Amino acid sequence: MKLLKKLIAAASLVPALALASGGTFPLDHAPDRTTDMAALQNGAKLFVNYCLNCHSASAMRYNRLRDIGLTEDQIKQNLLFTGEKVGDLMKNTMSPKDAKAWFGAVPPDLSVIARAKASEAGSGADWLYTYLRTYYKDDSRPTGWNNLVFPNVGMPHVLWQLQGVRNAKFVEKKDPHDESKSVHQFDGFEKVTAGSMTAAEYDNAVGDLVAYLQWMGEPAQNTRKRLGVVVLIFMAGLATLAWRLNASFWKEVK
Repeated sequence: MKLLKKLIAAASLVPALALASGGTFPLDHAPDRTTDMAALQNGAKLFVNYCLNCHSASAMRYNRLRDIGLTEDQIKQNLLFTGEKVGDLMKNTMSPKDAKAWFGAVPPDLSVIARAKASEAGSGADWLYTYLRTYYKDDSRPTGWNNLVFPNVGMPHVLWQLQGVRNAKFVEKKDPHDESKSVHQFDGFEKVTAGSMTAAEYDNAVGDLVAYLQWMGEPAQNTRKRLGVVVLIFMAGLATLAWRLNASFWKEVK
């Protein structure tokens, strides 16, 4: 019951987050890697190392990672750092009180974030993929960071050491709907310091992380899709058989 309440509370944050983000920045298409075991394993590693410090995934247990090809020993040695057990839920150790004091709000549970972020602008994976790649340095913000997809976001850029530090360039242009007004328009990024990854490597790592978040929202999704194909083939065969039996029956009647 407590788990259900937490998931409902996390889902209730989505409309507010969507309004805060404005929904105006175009989303990039996220690569589909939900069947790529190597990508999912790398995404799980990134999630545990960079996301699980502040966020939880209270609908997921560590032992469910066996579904993406990890053994219990690999999970213990590479993904458990603070005394958790393989059968435990993926929760962080930060108290809600501390989280609110540091970030202004309690970081949402990420169990179904990839599904919750879907909108007419794109899939939830597209939103996350673009969001994690559009952070820029902004000294006017409490965390020192801002984001194009989610302006004035409270979350700092936790992957900055991988991507590096960038400034965002903006230009003033006339509003196409009202020439008496001007609009503040994004005009590209400017690198300040390099990260430990190249731009291509960073995009690839984010693609893996988003794939894991997408898989985590429904670990049985690939099984469901495979079963769906089998059911459709069965129904098609049954329909063909019924059609031929019907034709044979009426042929005798005539």
